[in-house]
Amino acid sequence: MNYNWKDGNDVELLINGEAFFPSVFEAIRAARHEVLLETFIICEDKVGSELQRTLIDAAERGVSVEVMVDGYGTADLTSEFITAMASAGVRIRAFDPRPKLLGMRTNLFRRLHRKIVVVDAEVAFIGGINFSLDHLSESGPMSKQDYAVRVCGPIVTDIHQASRRLLTYSPQKPPQPGYQTSFANAINRFAGKARILLAVRDNEEHPNDIEEHYLHAIRSASFRLLVANAYFFPGYRLLRELRNAARRGVHVTLILQGESDMPLVRLCSRLLYNYLLRDGVIIYEYCERPLHGKIALVDHEWSTVGSSNLDPLSLSLNLEANLIIRDATFNHQLYEHLQDLAQASCKRITLKHTMRGYWWRVPLIFLSFHFLRHFPAIAGWLPAHSPRLKLLAPAAEESAELNQHEQPGIRFDREKAS
Repeated sequence: MNYNWKDGNDVELLINGEAFFPSVFEAIRAARHEVLLETFIICEDKVGSELQRTLIDAAERGVSVEVMVDGYGTADLTSEFITAMASAGVRIRAFDPRPKLLGMRTNLFRRLHRKIVVVDAEVAFIGGINFSLDHLSESGPMSKQDYAVRVCGPIVTDIHQASRRLLTYSPQKPPQPGYQTSFANAINRFAGKARILLAVRDNEEHPNDIEEHYLHAIRSASFRLLVANAYFFPGYRLLRELRNAARRGVHVTLILQGESDMPLVRLCSRLLYNYLLRDGVIIYEYCERPLHGKIALVDHEWSTVGSSNLDPLSLSLNLEANLIIRDATFNHQLYEHLQDLAQASCKRITLKHTMRGYWWRVPLIFLSFHFLRHFPAIAGWLPAHSPRLKLLAPAAEESAELNQHEQPGIRFDREKAS
C-alpha cells in the first residue's frame, strides 16, 4: 500500500505524557465504534492501569477494541492484567511473542515499535510515547522527554488503514469496522490546513520510506535543519547528507541524549561527533533527563514526529510509523520549543571537547563508519521470520481459538512472560 500526501488536516503537538495520556484517554472514552491501539510497551503501573480501565469501559459499552503490543517490549504483562481486559471483550495481540530463555527475552530483532492510537477512524495519535509511568515527570529524574501528535482530517483514514492492515498478521480474523468507511472518509475531509503524509517502515513494501523522507528533506533544506533524536546512530547516507547540508550553509542542529537510558547507544552516537562537528554541525546534549523523542524540522514548513529513531534498529529492522507534516504554524511551534530546550536544558558539544582522547577512539570510529555503511546488507543476515500477531486471551477462550483456526504450536506462555 502506498501512502500519499493528504491536505486539510489539523495537527496538535503533545509534549510528554502530561499532554499525551489525557488526550488519548479522553478520545477513547468518547469512542462510539472502534479503538485501534499499537504500542511497544504497556506497563502495569499507574498509566497502564488507567489505560486498562479506559479500554475495558469502552469494550463494555460495545466499542470494538483491538490492542497490539510488541512481544519483546511488553513481555511482562501478567495473566491477571490480560484476562481482565480479554474477559471484557478487549482483543489483545502480541507481535511475535516468544518464551524467555533463562529469564532473558530472546526476540530482539524486527520489533513492533510503532505507537499509534486510532479512535472511530476520526482522530489518531502517533509519536514515541509508550504507556508507562516513566513518560510522566512524577516518576523522577529518569522520566523521559518525548513527543506525539494528535491529528484529525483525511490523514486519519491512512493511519486507520495501516493499523487495520497490521491485524492481518493475526491468524484470528479481526472483526470488520462497525461503521461505514465511506462515512468515516466524509467526516475526515476538512479539519485544518496541514498537509500530512504517513510514512511507515516495514520489512515488506516499505523498508526505506522513513529514511528516504529524511534524506529528501535534508537535501532540500535551504537555511535550517533541527533534529532531536533519542538514539542517534544513523546510516552513512544520512550522516553524509547532514554534513553536506552544513557545508552549503544550512544551520544544522542536533539535540541528542546527554542523560541516557541506554549508555551504549550514547557511546555510539559520540563516535560520530567529530565527523559532524568539523563541518559545522551544531550538537547539543539534553541533560535534564533521558531524551526519548524522534522529531525533526526543516526550514519553515517541513516537520516529522513519530516512533522512528535514527539508528539501525529503526531504520532497517523495526516496524515504525512517522507523520511527515507540512505546516508553517506547527513547524514554528516545534522550532520554538526545541530552541528553548537547547538553551535551558542542554550543553553544547565542541570540537575541542570531542578531540580529547581522540587517539584511542580512532579504531572504534573507523569500525563504526564501516558498520553504518554496510548495515543494510548486514541486516539481511539477521533472523528473518513471517511477522505474526498472537491473540492473548483467557485459557478457555484461547483454546477455542486455537482449535477453530488449527494453529497449534503458537500458544503464548504467559507464565514465562510475566
